[in-house]
Amino acid sequence: MNKKELKFTDEQMLRRKAEEKLKEKQKKVDKPVLETDMKKLMHELQVHQIELEMQNEELRQANETAETALKKFTMLYDFAPMGYFTLDSDGSICELNFTGAEMLGEKRFSLVNANFKLFVSEKSQSVFKKFFSKVLAGNVKESCKVMLGYDNKPLCLVYMEGILTGDDRKCLLSVVDISGFKK
Repeated sequence: MNKKELKFTDEQMLRRKAEEKLKEKQKKVDKPVLETDMKKLMHELQVHQIELEMQNEELRQANETAETALKKFTMLYDFAPMGYFTLDSDGSICELNFTGAEMLGEKRFSLVNANFKLFVSEKSQSVFKKFFSKVLAGNVKESCKVMLGYDNKPLCLVYMEGILTGDDRKCLLSVVDISGFKK
């Protein structure tokens, strides 16, 4: 039994020594691998961070460009010397600029969803109706002259041009006050 115990003890000791040597080898092997992996990972993270910073800068520049374009569009549309209107198929005003609101003698916000036909004088209703029907019927720019006014109160003589938009089928209308022109 002594031999068996000794043998068992020797096997146990041998096992422990082998495990210790394996641990030492793993420490030696794993440590450089871990450092290398960590360096690679750190490099990848730094590169990714720089990529994100570059993308962020591109987005900032694109945003500035869009803001500049929006300001320019707003100036061109809202403060143009002619009236601009967007009408839906029943003649309701979807959008308009300040000049258009001034021509109709109302505040801009109060005119949204109002029917443009209500601001065309009775004498000009037939001309406007024919013009508007032609605009809605096709993709060709139409034009006409009408008197704007309501409640038998004439506002101004205008020249209009209108065209139908593609997808949403709305009428884009430009209106110029020609009251001051001599015949």
